Amino acid sequence: MINRVTHQTVQRSTLGNLQQNLSKMADLQAKMSSGKNINVPSDDPAGASDMLRLRGEQRAQTQFARNADDGNGWLTTVDSALTSSLTSMRRARDLVVQGGNGGLGATSREALAAEVDGLRAALLEQANTSYLGRSVFAGTSDAGVAFTDTYVFTGTPGSGVERRVAENTSVRVDADGAAVYGEGASSVFALLETVSATLRSGGDVTSHLAAMDSRFESMLTQVSGVGARQNRVQDAQSTLLETQQSTKAQLSAIEDVDLAGIILELQMQEVAYQGALGAAGKVLQPTLMEFLR
Repeated sequence: MINRVTHQTVQRSTLGNLQQNLSKMADLQAKMSSGKNINVPSDDPAGASDMLRLRGEQRAQTQFARNADDGNGWLTTVDSALTSSLTSMRRARDLVVQGGNGGLGATSREALAAEVDGLRAALLEQANTSYLGRSVFAGTSDAGVAFTDTYVFTGTPGSGVERRVAENTSVRVDADGAAVYGEGASSVFALLETVSATLRSGGDVTSHLAAMDSRFESMLTQVSGVGARQNRVQDAQSTLLETQQSTKAQLSAIEDVDLAGIILELQMQEVAYQGALGAAGKVLQPTLMEFLR
């Protein structure tokens, strides 16, 4: 049996093919102008799903990097304050040893006591160090300072400021002021106040050396802990940088076009379209208007 082919059938088939060619050219031009392989999810449903997943990972990585940068700022501030405090404590200890010299007169002892008072004030200032308006030694407290002028610790006991630097990794970025400096009558501030009073009264100031050494060791322990935590944050920053670059490369492989390949494909499609137009001009039935010309 022979199928009947009419001019109308040929016209429809030819116009349909031309329309497909135009549609393909339009898609290629859209990809070339946008630089993206996937402009709408229907272009590649599987690829679009992967893109959404990778973009979600990118947002999480960006937040983790922001947290790590903030945490590093906190820990740097804490480390700087503790380093200054250790320097002040070393100087205070030297003054105590110097004050133990029984040959010092009242004027010399007064001068030593005045310097100790200055070191105590410096320590109190260092203990109230803040980062972005928050005390780095007061935990989650919003009191503004970690210690009052009467050496009362205003921090929240047992609390700590943490930053999540990876999916399952959080790092504490502050320090416990009570553990570093003590509090109230047992604080380093009260100790230095007692030292200066002993110097002025002519007593045996070296009796305070053991207490000063104990407080110095507490500060050293905290400095060590802060250093270890800062290393974790910096390691997380390095890992995040590598992960972000990897995720960006994966996303680019899915959505970015091969510009040279697209241009070549578009040129080939244009040639095919021009050929189809030439063939259509010979196949399509002339219209009445063309006869009238």
